[in-house]
Amino acid sequence: MNASQAARPDLRASRLDALARRERTTVLVVGGGINGISTFRELALQGLDVVLVERGDWCEAASGALSRMIHGGLRYMETGEFALVRESLLERNRLLANAPHFVSPLPTTVPLFDYTSGITSAFQRFLRLTEKKARRGGVIVKIGLTLYDIFAAPSPMPKHRFHGRSATFRRWPDFNREIACSATYYDGQISQPERLGFEMVADAMAANPQALAVNHVRMTGTKDGRVMLADTLSGRLFSLEPDVVVNATGAWIDFANEALTPPEARPNARPPRMIGGTKGSHLIVDNPRLYDALGDEMVYYENQEGRVCILFRYFDRVLIGSTDIPVSDPDGLRCEDDEIAYILDSVRLIFPDLPIRREEIVYTFAGTRPLPASDASVVGRISRDHSCPVVPATAGRPFPVYCMVGGKWTTFRAFGEQVADKVLDALHLSRSVSTADLPIGGGRHYPASAGERAAWIEACARATGLPPARVEALLHRYGTSARAMAEELGEQGDTPLAGLPEFSRQELDYLARREDVETLADLLLRRTPIGITGRLGLSVAEEAADVLAGAKGWSRAEREQRLDDFITRLARDHAVRLERTADEFHAKRRVS
Repeated sequence: MNASQAARPDLRASRLDALARRERTTVLVVGGGINGISTFRELALQGLDVVLVERGDWCEAASGALSRMIHGGLRYMETGEFALVRESLLERNRLLANAPHFVSPLPTTVPLFDYTSGITSAFQRFLRLTEKKARRGGVIVKIGLTLYDIFAAPSPMPKHRFHGRSATFRRWPDFNREIACSATYYDGQISQPERLGFEMVADAMAANPQALAVNHVRMTGTKDGRVMLADTLSGRLFSLEPDVVVNATGAWIDFANEALTPPEARPNARPPRMIGGTKGSHLIVDNPRLYDALGDEMVYYENQEGRVCILFRYFDRVLIGSTDIPVSDPDGLRCEDDEIAYILDSVRLIFPDLPIRREEIVYTFAGTRPLPASDASVVGRISRDHSCPVVPATAGRPFPVYCMVGGKWTTFRAFGEQVADKVLDALHLSRSVSTADLPIGGGRHYPASAGERAAWIEACARATGLPPARVEALLHRYGTSARAMAEELGEQGDTPLAGLPEFSRQELDYLARREDVETLADLLLRRTPIGITGRLGLSVAEEAADVLAGAKGWSRAEREQRLDDFITRLARDHAVRLERTADEFHAKRRVS
C-alpha cells in the first residue's frame, strides 16, 4: 500500500475508503475485543499491513462486561493452573506500570467463616478427584496467598496479611458476626477498560500508517478466496484477500469459523467446536452505607454454593458480581431478575445488616466468558487459560485461520504477543518491537505521585485557561491525553451539560469527532463512564444526541431514531429506563 492509500486515523469515512481501496492485506484480524485489539497492536508495531474489523464498537461485548479486576486468579491455583497465575500476575504488574491512568492497586479482603474447612476437598479438586465445591477456610486460603505472593514477585504491591477475629471486626464492623478471621492481599482494578481498548487501537494506527482498524464492520463470509465485509451502519460492502486471518471473536469463534468456511465445504470441513462460554452478570448500586463500609478495599468472598463473589467501590458506586452460568448463545445476554436476586442474596451473607434495595441498582451488565469447550460438569473447573489452534488453509479458503480461544482480560497483552509471534513465524518475519514495557494511551508520561499530578494539573490549567479542578477531572478520565482535549476546550469553550455539569458539550464533541464514536452507546457507555455509573438521565441522552448529530451530520429524524434505539437498548440490556411521555414520543416521531 502506498502513502496515498493510508487512512486518516481521525475520520471513519476515510478509513472505509481506505478499506475499499485495498485488494489484499497480510493479516486480517476479525474481532475488536481486547484480545483482537492486542493482536492488532502487536502486528501493527512490527510494521505489518494489518486490518482489524469489529462488528460493533471496540470492547463492546464480553470485553466490556468484565468484573473490572486486573488480577492473577487466586482461585486458579486450586485447579493447578500455576503457569496461568504466574503469567497473569506478571501482566497485572505490567498494566499497573503501562496504564496507570486506568489500572490501580486494589487491596482485597477475604472474609473466612472458619480455619479448617475445605482442606480435604481442595486437595481432591487439585488432584481432579472431585468437582464438588466446598467453602474454603483460613488454612487453605493462607497456603494459596503464600503461593500467590511467591508467584507475584517481584511485585510493586505489599504481601498478604492475615487477621484474627478481633482485628477483622475492628476494620469490618458490619461483617457477618459468624466470620472467624480474614486475609488481605493486593490485586488490581481497571476503571475504564473500553477506553483502554480504544487507546490501543489509536496507538497502533498512529505508529503504522499501513495499520487500519474500523469498528461497526461485520465479517459476513468468504467468496472466491476473499473475506466479505459489510459496514453495519451504511450497508457498504467490502472484500479483502488476506494471507492470514486471526479469529478473535471470543465467544463467537465457532460462528465466525463457520462463516469463514465456504458453503460448499461446510459438510466436510467444518472446524471443531472450540468455545463453551459462561455468562457473568454484575450490578452497579448506589448504596452509601455499603460504599462507606467498603472503603478502598474489595471484598472477595464465597457465597453459600462456594461461588466466588466480589464487591468494591467503582467510581462513587459499588460494583457487585457475579454469576457463572453456561450459555450456548452469546448474543442478547442481560442480567435477569433471578440473577439479581442471587447476587443480592450473596451480599447478605457477608453484610446482613446493609440491605440493598432494588431501586438502588443503577445499572446492570452481563457478558460471556469465552472459555474453551469442555465437558466439565462444573464450570469452575473449565480452564481460564488461552490457546491458539490453527484451522489450515483449504482449496476454497486459501488462508489459515488462527483462533484465539479463551483468555483473561488481564493477560490480553501476553496472549496478543503469543498469537502475533505465531503469525510472524508463519510469515517468516521477526519481531522488532516489544510491548512488555510500552505505555498505553493516556498512561504515557502519567504523573505518578500526588505532587507530580498537582504540578501537571497546574501547568495544564495555566496553559489552557481551564480551572485546575476541571483539568483534574479530565486527567482522571483520560490520563495525559487530557492535555490535547484541554487545549481545545480552552480555545473553543467548555459549556457544561445542563443535566450533568461535570461533563461539557465540547468534551463530548471532542470524543465524537476523534474517538471512533458512531452511536450514542459508543459515547455514553464506552468512551465515558456516564452510563455505567447511573448518571444517564433523559436530558443527558438528549444533549448527547444533539452533540453527536452535529458531529456526524444526522438529520433531525435520524437523531430521533438513534435516540429512541439507544433508550430501548438501555432498558433491555442494562435495566436503565429513560422514559419519554407518550406525547413527547409521538411529537418526536412527527419530526421529519
